[in-house]
Amino acid sequence: MPRLLSDEQVNCFKTQGHVSPVLIIGHQEAQDYRNSLEQYERELGHPVKGPLRTKPHLMFTWVDQLMRNSTVLDCIEDLIGPDILCWNSWFWIKEGNTTSYVSWHQDSQYWGLDTSHLVTAWIALSPASEESGCMRVLPGSHLGEPMEHVDLYHDDNLLTRGQEILTIDESQAVSMPLKTGEMSFHNISIAHASAPNQTSDRRIGLSFHYIPTATKQLKSEWDCAALVRGSDEFKNFEHTPAPTIDFDPITMAYHERATQVMRDILFQGAEKVRPTI
Repeated sequence: MPRLLSDEQVNCFKTQGHVSPVLIIGHQEAQDYRNSLEQYERELGHPVKGPLRTKPHLMFTWVDQLMRNSTVLDCIEDLIGPDILCWNSWFWIKEGNTTSYVSWHQDSQYWGLDTSHLVTAWIALSPASEESGCMRVLPGSHLGEPMEHVDLYHDDNLLTRGQEILTIDESQAVSMPLKTGEMSFHNISIAHASAPNQTSDRRIGLSFHYIPTATKQLKSEWDCAALVRGSDEFKNFEHTPAPTIDFDPITMAYHERATQVMRDILFQGAEKVRPTI
C-alpha cells in the first residue's frame, strides 16, 4: 500500500507521468523559506542566477531540510521505492511581469541518467498559477519515443541551451497550478514547459530530482547525490554531506565541483559553443 499517495495518484503517475497538487508544507513555512532566499538575494544585490540556481541544497540548510522532508520522501517512496538519492535541486524563479519562460522539453534528453524512474518534485514557494506561469505537461509523453529538440539559446528561456521541442500539440497539454506550499511530481521523460509570469509577484519554485540508487550517470565519470532515504548498495554516485550551516565550507566545495560537472553534462552535444551561465 502507498505510504501517502493514493492508488489513483500512483497509477496516474505511471500512466500520465505526473500528479499534483500535494500539500507539503503550510503557507507560513513556505513564506519563511522564501524570506530566507530573498534575504540572501538582498545580500547578493541581485536574484539568484547561474550556478547559484543549481544544487542549493549544498548551500542552504533550509533547502537541505526541505529536500529531506518526510512528506516529500513518503511520496517519492510511493513512486520509486525506499532507496532514494536526490541527484539535484534547482531554483525556478520568474520575476513579476517579465518574459522569462521555459520551453517544451524532456529532461531525459540532457541529464545523462540511465533511469526512466527519476521523479522531479516541484514545490511552490509563491503561487504558481496559470497567470504566473505554472508548469504545463503533455500527459503520457514519458511513455513514447524521445522527441526531437533544437537548441535556440533564447535570452528569456530559463533552460541552459534554450532547448525546445517544436512539434507540441498544445491542445493536449495540462496545466499544474500550485498554491504556496503545494508540490507537483513529474517523470523525467514527460514533455513540459511554462509560460511567462504575468502577475506582479515573483513565481518562485524549487525542484528536487530523486532517483533510485541503482541509477548510473552515463555522461560523466564522476557525479554526486545525497542519500535521503534507505541504503545505497550500488555506490554509483558519491554521497554529498548535508550542510551544518549555510555556506558550509565542506558542502560548498562539493557545490563548486558538482555545478561544473552539471554544466559539462548539460552542454554535451550542444549545437554551438555554450554561453557563460
